[in-house]
Amino acid sequence: MTPGMYPEQDVTMLSVQTNYASLVAQQNFNANADFQTKTITAITSGLRINQSGDDAAGLVQANQYRSQVAELSQGVLNANSALSTLQISDGAMNNISHMLDRLKTLATQGASGGGNDAEFQKVLGEITREASSVTKANMSVYVGGSSTPTVAIDMSSSPVDAAGLSLDKSSIGTAKDATDAIGAINLAVGTLGAAQGVIGAGENALQYATSLANSQIANTSAAEGRIRDADMAAEAADLTKAQVLSQASLAAMAQANAAPQGVLTLLKG
Repeated sequence: MTPGMYPEQDVTMLSVQTNYASLVAQQNFNANADFQTKTITAITSGLRINQSGDDAAGLVQANQYRSQVAELSQGVLNANSALSTLQISDGAMNNISHMLDRLKTLATQGASGGGNDAEFQKVLGEITREASSVTKANMSVYVGGSSTPTVAIDMSSSPVDAAGLSLDKSSIGTAKDATDAIGAINLAVGTLGAAQGVIGAGENALQYATSLANSQIANTSAAEGRIRDADMAAEAADLTKAQVLSQASLAAMAQANAAPQGVLTLLKG
């Protein structure tokens, strides 16, 4: 036979010291067992990424999305808290508006000489008491989710107590006083309306910001889920495959481990 005519071939050797087939079967069994553990972890947790090694780059992006959701969720709570404060103020101003109507009625009666100044002063006192429920702060509410994440509402320049409405010195003891009071009440109605406008604009701004934040929470959570969540159908299929391969590896390992027994047959001969 001419040298080089045929390629060299490995000759199978019957060995007791080194069972190559068993080693390969063990290696594959370990790999399949790890694969099975990974799929079980994904199925039981519902997550595709359970540790950094599963998808390091995806984990970074998913964590960024989760951080954004945390910020936006707290921003919604901030906005709802501020909205509650404004609604309390809005209710108080609505009551004050009705009291101004009563003052106008009393002043109109007084302009004809039949005023009840005691009731008039009592209503003024009630206006001041109700005004204590109205926030006087310059509110700055962080909601997030846009290039201007803070909603600013300035109530500091809109006092609605008797002094703020320029009614603290009004009376209807005489017809002239009552006539003057009517003019002051007309101005007070406008002042109160401006304050109510600030409250209304603030409520609308907070509701718009909350709506945007809630939309972003939903979309950002969905984006995180597409990266982090497990595809349960695919994981179930992988689990079945891993189980079959593990069982096949065990069977092959048993077969490989039995192969050296052939040496005893040779020795018996």
